[in-house]
Amino acid sequence: MSIFNNERLTNEIFKLDIDRMRRGWYSDKYFINIADTLKKLAAANYRFDGDASRVTDDSLNPHHLRTGDVWVEMQIFNRRRPQAVIAGVDKALSMLRHCTGYFDETGEFVETWQNLEVEAVQDGVITRYDGDITRLQPVMKIRGRYRDIAILETPILGALTRGSRIATNVYNTLVAARGKPVLFFPARFDAHEVQAADGYAYDIAVKRFNLDFGGHVASFVSTDAQGDWWGGLGGGTVAHAAIASFLGDTVAAMLAFAATQDVSVPRVALVDFNNDSVGTSLAVLKAMFARYRQAIEAGDDTEAEKYRLFGVRLDTAGNMRDISLPPLGDRKLDNGVNPRLVWTVRQAIDHAWESWQLPAEWQSRAREYCRDVKIVVSGGFNPKKIRQFEDLGVPADIYGVGSSLMSNDGHLGTNTDFTADVVRVRLEKTWIPMGKVGRVACDNPDLSPVDLSSL
Repeated sequence: MSIFNNERLTNEIFKLDIDRMRRGWYSDKYFINIADTLKKLAAANYRFDGDASRVTDDSLNPHHLRTGDVWVEMQIFNRRRPQAVIAGVDKALSMLRHCTGYFDETGEFVETWQNLEVEAVQDGVITRYDGDITRLQPVMKIRGRYRDIAILETPILGALTRGSRIATNVYNTLVAARGKPVLFFPARFDAHEVQAADGYAYDIAVKRFNLDFGGHVASFVSTDAQGDWWGGLGGGTVAHAAIASFLGDTVAAMLAFAATQDVSVPRVALVDFNNDSVGTSLAVLKAMFARYRQAIEAGDDTEAEKYRLFGVRLDTAGNMRDISLPPLGDRKLDNGVNPRLVWTVRQAIDHAWESWQLPAEWQSRAREYCRDVKIVVSGGFNPKKIRQFEDLGVPADIYGVGSSLMSNDGHLGTNTDFTADVVRVRLEKTWIPMGKVGRVACDNPDLSPVDLSSL
């Protein structure tokens, strides 16, 4: 369930590998070991016979405890400062719904999810952390027989960690971009199996940003898989490989693309192939406008829309200086997609129409055609670089961001790893504190009871 629609995603979306998850295929081995130990203790009718010094209530007899069937309260949390955008909760709940239980003597799986007491937040909630471990904000609390849920800790934490890390990184990038669109470009940097979950986390972050800042930013993913869980579709235009297929002629590639693709696909020219972003932008712009004008004059407005240039994308590599920029002597300022390059391209595009020798009746339309062209920047962008661009007022309209959205680096403050702690155990129907030293049961006002039967 996200805070934006109050609907939980189900396993029809996630398509969990239920059988192998039940068998511990995705679980750290020590969870399998303890679940097996407890199962065997339960079969032997073992009762606790160890040191119970941590049980301070004299009215309770710890030696009545059937350890094999011990019930625990587990809280799941992260410690990303100062806050994290949460995603992955519904997938974690689906794991509980379909994989809680045990295999009996005949090898049949006995589901026990009905016995669980679960509280969880919704995807899109923000948790905050100030460094005080006693003031965590759990995203999930589970009460149940430990041996039935032990092996699910690993995949549950993984789903929450991955989803929340990407959602938070995207959110912070959107904040840095001050409401400008951020294209989600990390698909090529990880295994294809994670695309659906990653794209969902991205969309959650976009919606959360719009909620917090009153924005209207749309979600833009590059693969259909990234939009699978929320109904989005991948978008894209022309790759470097496509230009190579046209022998390095970006103009020919763009005209062919415009002629053959549906008008719903934005025409964005990738203009760094020959390391001349200004020259290529101007050449593409002139050729596209000529086709646009030709179609308008022929009375074919539909055909004309095929040649409306939506934008140009600058993607100069970090070890290259675009030939349109005279060197300043500082490679950090010269190379890659830098503020000076964006300003130079913007100025060139805005004034391109002036050299086209147009009749008077076309000059105003040509001027608007040029000024409507967006500048998309990509290649090495992260929140720090985007903030620098925005602070300088660089005329970039859209940011394409890739690997930084997956960052999980403690030094960069992007570590979003989740932890599960048993903080209480049930002894004679009484819940008693039993967290490791330094850990206590915490609360979160965004937690609410979950009905697993609907999942």
